[in-house]
Amino acid sequence: MVNEEKHFVFKHEHVSVLVNEVIYWISPSSGKSYIDCTLGMSGIAKKILDLSNPDGKLLGIDTDSMAIEKGKKVLDAYGSRVELRHGSYDYLKSLATQSGFSDVDGIVFDLGVSTPQLMDAERGFSFMNDGPLDMRMDQSSGITAEEFLARVSEKELEHVLREYGEERFARRIARAIVETRQTPIKTTKGLSEIIRRAIPVPARRGRIHYATRTFQALRIVVNQELKGLAGALRDASRLLRPGGRLCVIAFHSLEDRIVKQTFRELSAKPAPTVNILTKKPITPSREEQLHNPRSRSAKLRVVERLGMANT
Repeated sequence: MVNEEKHFVFKHEHVSVLVNEVIYWISPSSGKSYIDCTLGMSGIAKKILDLSNPDGKLLGIDTDSMAIEKGKKVLDAYGSRVELRHGSYDYLKSLATQSGFSDVDGIVFDLGVSTPQLMDAERGFSFMNDGPLDMRMDQSSGITAEEFLARVSEKELEHVLREYGEERFARRIARAIVETRQTPIKTTKGLSEIIRRAIPVPARRGRIHYATRTFQALRIVVNQELKGLAGALRDASRLLRPGGRLCVIAFHSLEDRIVKQTFRELSAKPAPTVNILTKKPITPSREEQLHNPRSRSAKLRVVERLGMANT
């Protein structure tokens, strides 16, 4: 879970998490090919390209068109070694195949929201900056958080908050939203205030901001973040050549649970297709957590492809 704590809220620069650990496991080198399924601000992609000089190649994918535009600028110097595609990792197999990346040496997923996305009030991800209640990663399609809240039933909303936000006051918050929405809930600050009034006063003073879990739940459901994750991980494992590695960084327990379970299934006998290299998830060092508080909840899991490729 990305906690919007005061000591990093004012830092707009995105700092990729667990980069050194990902690079260690991917071990980029010249002549090899890689896929970054969540390009973001291109931090990990740039590192892979630098270390796979002069002719390592990378496919960068992101559902956020702004990330793709940013990537074109940041990675322009790498020329034909880079290909960027706008799309969801739900369609990883087709995007990779169309781009000629069907037999690769390393694949990375860095799940969650980047700092620039959080800090851009117009995106609607943050309760710390007032803006329209959007929350879409891909602003060219899908329904906004405002539209979702206007039509969802109280029972379904309670389920969403409990399931995707692990919010213990889900019932109270859902009831407050439904009772209030006769006047449309259009802004992040407006929603945050409804949440504040719905929960007990002592619960407003915790380390995690009282709106964090609700905003997380809405972001997940608006973008259907968990729906295609397991399938994308299975597709990723098939795109690896033998010895290729898949690295996944998760930021909350729901994502990590899916990653862990999918890796277990892929490594299960009698016909395992991957070997789990991280028996326990790798977490950021104390130094990284102090430098980048966003990293505190991050967990990295890694598998290596076995046997024959693309089976």
